[in-house]
Amino acid sequence: MTIENAELTTEQVLRRDIPWETYMTTKLISGTDLQLLRRFDKMAESYKSQLLDNDGPAYIHVFVTTLQDVFKEETVEYVLALIDEMLTANPRRARLFHDSSLSNEDTYEPFLRFLWKGNWFIQEKSCKILSLMVSARPNVQNVVDANGDASSSKRTLTTMENVLNGLVDWLCAQLRKPSHPSCSIPSAINSLATLLKEPVVRHSFVQADGVKLLVPLISPASTQQSIQLLYETCLCVWLLSYYEPAIEYLATSRALPRLIEVVKGSTKEKVVRVVILTLRNLLARGSFGAQMVDLDVLQLVQSLKAQAWSDEDLMDALNQLEGGLKANIKKLSSYDKYKQEVLLGSLDWSPMHKDPLFWKENITCFEENGFQILRVLMTILDTSNDARTLAVACYDLSQFIQCHPAGRVIVADLKAKERVMKLLNHGTAEVTKNALLCIQRLFLGAKYASFLQA
Repeated sequence: MTIENAELTTEQVLRRDIPWETYMTTKLISGTDLQLLRRFDKMAESYKSQLLDNDGPAYIHVFVTTLQDVFKEETVEYVLALIDEMLTANPRRARLFHDSSLSNEDTYEPFLRFLWKGNWFIQEKSCKILSLMVSARPNVQNVVDANGDASSSKRTLTTMENVLNGLVDWLCAQLRKPSHPSCSIPSAINSLATLLKEPVVRHSFVQADGVKLLVPLISPASTQQSIQLLYETCLCVWLLSYYEPAIEYLATSRALPRLIEVVKGSTKEKVVRVVILTLRNLLARGSFGAQMVDLDVLQLVQSLKAQAWSDEDLMDALNQLEGGLKANIKKLSSYDKYKQEVLLGSLDWSPMHKDPLFWKENITCFEENGFQILRVLMTILDTSNDARTLAVACYDLSQFIQCHPAGRVIVADLKAKERVMKLLNHGTAEVTKNALLCIQRLFLGAKYASFLQA
């Protein structure tokens, strides 16, 4: 691919003179095609618009058959530029590709082929045209074939499955290994922001492992170009937040903290709006609610509410998110919060640790998943270098021993004694004090150690 082809614009390409008569002479286009092309080519936008209104499907037929039969790069670029110009002026013209008179035409085939075989200009225009064609197709739920009812045709036409898989594969390939250093990723994201409106595309994208390719692009932006890319990336994530398998992937990635950083660092209303709408969708899904509480999203939302936004949808979403987070904080049991704190491996003297009611109400929760949380506390004792975390872990083990009927036996079986004994020589008084409390309860049992309550 030459830089010349990489940097071409539609306007530059349309300045070329294409020898249509030569193509007719060599029977690559018909006499009717030539007449239509002569009438259309190099004409004013208003006149072209009139021709498309009166005879749109005939022009689509000419463009598609020319792309199927003519292989000269300059001509392929020219026809793609004509289509690009036509669709840029009015994207709804993409419906013309689905006119019933073209039901036996393989309208998708050349564009799908060019995704992989053309230079950057050809690839990018083909992607844009395909994306608009897919979005404009009729009866989205019922169409199996890309080109209408192919049952009466003896030719095998490109199916919608071929089109979507081909498009999604190409888009993911551009995100993984861009063909063009500065244009591939913005073009791919721009197309995805249109295509992911359709559930069937969301499925293909998740199957192609595309979600992980979006996450690194969620980061604060400063230039106009990077702000637009960030906005369209967040728009993709918002569309995926309606699809369960995508939500499951987002939950295991760093998407949430990144989205929050974007909101904190963005002054663009449209960026803030799409992220807040995404957070609102994710709030009730899986562990997102608990994560949002930990990441202080409520405080962020209240800070955003204090700003003057013109968008009513944004204000509504902020209010809903605030209400949902408050309800979530109330609903989220103290054990869930405790569990999350332990799993993160960083403990502090939050009120629940020394709250007798917490231990009384939640002591059986510690039995979940084969005493998973106790095992994590053991790992913390082995690996943490933070004195506060070690002190709290020792204290929590002593509380478990005291409050669970079989606490002493369970903790002993998990080989806690050796781990805690080592901490008796720790250089921090807070650690040694709580390690000693734990050892005393482990040896004496709850009945005799209750007086040692710190």
